[in-house]
Amino acid sequence: MIIVMQSEASPEKADAVVQRIEDMGLKAHVSRGEFRTIIGAIGDETLLKPEYFAGLAGVESVMPIMKPYKLASRDFHHEDSVVEVGPFRAGGDAVSVIAGPCSVESEDQVRTTARAVRDAGGTMLRGGAFKPRSSPYSFQGLGEDGLKILRDAAAEVGLPTVTEVLDVREVELVARYADVLQIGARNMQNFRLLTEVGQVERPVFLKRNPAATIEELLMSAEYVLSEGNHRVMLCERGIRGFDKSTRYLLDLAAVAVIRRDSHLPILVDPSHATGRRELVVPMALAAIAGGAHGVMVEVHPDPEKALSDGPQQLVPEAFRQMMAELGPIADAVGRTLQRAEI
Repeated sequence: MIIVMQSEASPEKADAVVQRIEDMGLKAHVSRGEFRTIIGAIGDETLLKPEYFAGLAGVESVMPIMKPYKLASRDFHHEDSVVEVGPFRAGGDAVSVIAGPCSVESEDQVRTTARAVRDAGGTMLRGGAFKPRSSPYSFQGLGEDGLKILRDAAAEVGLPTVTEVLDVREVELVARYADVLQIGARNMQNFRLLTEVGQVERPVFLKRNPAATIEELLMSAEYVLSEGNHRVMLCERGIRGFDKSTRYLLDLAAVAVIRRDSHLPILVDPSHATGRRELVVPMALAAIAGGAHGVMVEVHPDPEKALSDGPQQLVPEAFRQMMAELGPIADAVGRTLQRAEI
């Protein structure tokens, strides 16, 4: 349920509504817009009756949110949410690019990639320190050593970092080194993990599972939001299809649907979606033209020797060319490509 305050309502009146919600054992989530303050009441639906709140001072209207996801709904927060981390900005009219290797393999590899990403204008460095692999015999990542390498390389070039956390027991460790916590596709419905990262003061980058619906993705985001962490970004990275020409089927329609129904930023990962480097750039351009707030792409100085997902990783020169092509696309659809300062 959302409670819309009158435009002239004082902060004290909004606080009184929040207090009534909490006294009833419900959770209150406040969204302060340019003209209105909206308060979300979340909890026992038997207590979510409009008459319990409509008569409170300063209340303009009380409306139920019909969608199963409440806090992720645009009904609750009409304006686009914007997540900012250093030079990275996702949401509204901003377009940002996250780039880096699939896996952290060595100091030289990550430092070389970090410089290439920053010099081309990328605004966040990615890299996997803990790798969820289909085979237990595949490279599983360098763990904490990988986190240190990623952090140090990013600090040298002045970029924030994003890396995946796989387990509730590792949330505190990963948050110690990373600026943004990624929840990978395999963990999209790991509700214990979602709850845990919702309690950490780090933005969350939530990727769609290849077998998940858009509604299920937004319900997973709701777990994070309901814990008080409102800095959530979504990522479309391809769903299961029947054609073997690409690794997954990139669902760009999901970008338009999510932008219609949710205020959360939505980015696209064309690297995992296509699995082929020659398709990454065209799909990145299409994603921005279709309304995505940014892209996440994989970059490696020598993809042929990569320890994971080499065929889908761009070489630095291809990434630089992609960045040059993204700017005009963003301009053409009334958006602004964010660039790191060199």
